Amino acid sequence: MVDIAKRALVTGCGGQDGSYLSELLLSKGYEVFGTTRISINPNLQNLLEVIKNPNFHLLQADMTDSESLARAVRQSEPDEIYNLAAVSYMPASWDCPAHVVNVNAVGPARLLEATRNLCPHAKFYQASTSEMFGAVTESPQNELTPFRPVHPYGAAKLSAHWTAIAFREQYGLHVSCGILFNHESPRRGQQFVTAKVARAAANISLGSSEKLSLWTLDSVRDWGFAGNYVEAMWRMLQREKAGDYVIGTGIGHSVRDLVECAFGYLNLDWRDWVVLNPPVGWSVDTRANYIADASRAERELGWKPTVDFERLIHMVVDADIKRLRGIR
Repeated sequence: MVDIAKRALVTGCGGQDGSYLSELLLSKGYEVFGTTRISINPNLQNLLEVIKNPNFHLLQADMTDSESLARAVRQSEPDEIYNLAAVSYMPASWDCPAHVVNVNAVGPARLLEATRNLCPHAKFYQASTSEMFGAVTESPQNELTPFRPVHPYGAAKLSAHWTAIAFREQYGLHVSCGILFNHESPRRGQQFVTAKVARAAANISLGSSEKLSLWTLDSVRDWGFAGNYVEAMWRMLQREKAGDYVIGTGIGHSVRDLVECAFGYLNLDWRDWVVLNPPVGWSVDTRANYIADASRAERELGWKPTVDFERLIHMVVDADIKRLRGIR
């Protein structure tokens, strides 16, 4: 618990990370103000328990609208700001790159400017990503590894990352960036490969005959549990000195490992159900090894992941089976 009740503003609170972070902050005695996109029917599926808490307040704001962000800052008067709002599905950034740049690159600049003008004392967390590393030349990756993004999503996130650092150095704001590697949970959007694989395995175990189509089995990623990673975000803003931290497990797994784990858990032979179907004209090299060197986070934040890969995938599969059976 915090000694004195703090106020936190969490953008994108309805997403995977935002919902887990809101729960964590509430458990520590914070008053939490969470933003969702301006909508008549916002998606609150991940917040069904959170919104029952009297210390949680739902606001509407859009990363493309400076006034709505400033209004959220004024209403919340936060001690801490966690910017988690983003277009988070990488392949979609090729379909609408200008929109992704507006949300993921310019949006954080709008929020940082509102912070500077309205509450410069607030500590600020910017959600960066391992996708900024792009065409990696070394593995594992740490805070000094060169960034070489290979798609608009990574490039937009890198722009926001450097903008956050610039605000820290130019204005003296307490801004920290978390360079998070892939993190999953039962709350992950169904377009992501972990959720896609787990849902397919669950469906097949319950009688479906539909095959699972994947782009590749060779991509290697460092997958961890989102519920662990939000703890690292919070720890960054408890430090007196701001900084940037790589967050991950340090262990890489291929998509093949993911498929074998999910299907094997349900006693299914994945080779009977998986077909490879890469998009026409697909040229991005996905064979690069994305593996985190999170030694700085362990040393300075005292943070280590507690959920391993196998437990994580089993957790997601179990949740999908319950959903498909209508069990809550």
